[in-house]
Amino acid sequence: MASKPYDLDTLAVRAGQERSQFGEHAEALYLTSSFVFDSAAQAAARFSGAEEGNVYSRFSNPTVSIFQERLAALEGAQGCIATASGMSAIFSTVMALLKAGDHIIASRGIFGATQQLFGNIFARFGVETSFVETTNVDAYRAALQPNTKLVFIETPSNPLTEVVDIAAVAAVAHQGGALLAVDNCFCTPILQRPLELGADLVIHSATKYLDGQGRVLSGAICGAKALTDEVFKFLRTAGPTLSPFNAWVLLKGLETLKIRMEAQSASALELARRLEAHPKVARVFYPGLASHPQHALAMRQQKSGGAIVSFEVEGAREEAWRVVDSCRLLSITANLGDTKTTITHPASTTHGRISAEARAAAGIGEGLLRIAVGLESVDDIEADLKNGLG
Repeated sequence: MASKPYDLDTLAVRAGQERSQFGEHAEALYLTSSFVFDSAAQAAARFSGAEEGNVYSRFSNPTVSIFQERLAALEGAQGCIATASGMSAIFSTVMALLKAGDHIIASRGIFGATQQLFGNIFARFGVETSFVETTNVDAYRAALQPNTKLVFIETPSNPLTEVVDIAAVAAVAHQGGALLAVDNCFCTPILQRPLELGADLVIHSATKYLDGQGRVLSGAICGAKALTDEVFKFLRTAGPTLSPFNAWVLLKGLETLKIRMEAQSASALELARRLEAHPKVARVFYPGLASHPQHALAMRQQKSGGAIVSFEVEGAREEAWRVVDSCRLLSITANLGDTKTTITHPASTTHGRISAEARAAAGIGEGLLRIAVGLESVDDIEADLKNGLG
């Protein structure tokens, strides 16, 4: 009888590790730039790929390899390539798989830096992007062109937590001969597995929940080996590489990923319910609430609503900033996924570099605040917000 596949809890702790000759229990940290060969012939074989083995830490390091194998196992992917940051993961994907003259479809509800990358940087190299209404499947279909090679979505989106029907958009992309890439940063594989829903690639800012404690930067691309092999070729040459130390820190983060995601998501749901009842809160955006426009979809394709709660205060920037500036417990920072709860004003931080028109199109108003719920007491988080809300 075949043994049953390991659960995600087990994979997050054990997948990918191969002990060295010393039999270490924890994953080894290989802080070295290069690796020594037994002979000139072995060096040549390693460089050509005829023999497996480590060559140079820009593109091969044992600690990084363990992280890649572990995250691939969690996402149910054949391959994974780790990069220096989440943005470099997106950049590497497009540079590896697209060329001048190709076309991208991206949802409007994506991170501000991602919008800048697609709308400005890639356009300089002849790769054009059409931005479409985030949750409207027909909009993706209408935007298809003969040269469309990639459809890119975040779900839930940043910061409005809009939920995209991954299976439906995957079908549209594939009908048009394009790949679907899903930014799974908000959910992680603990709450959502996009590849099982038809996506071709999963992108991570591992800086966020995969680390979970705000310590290091990292990105990752997971998917079929044929696709990640192409990304590897780009990474080997261009070098947007994850450092071994950061990979080692991330491995420690993955060990507690499941318990953190479940605890933070439960707290986020409770906070969202309390904010929804507050008289000075105009609207709450959280997929776990029945009032969320895509609540039913979220509950089908996610295991919970996640740990991000966004809400609009009555008024505009002045009132929103008053809430931020009144916080004594919450960290005023744009990072998310930390065990410490963070608060930010997206219109002037994460989405401040895009135009006012683009922010309006994405629904990001001046009264919007984003909370990334950590592991503190919900009562204490609520009390801190009430310093500004009253």
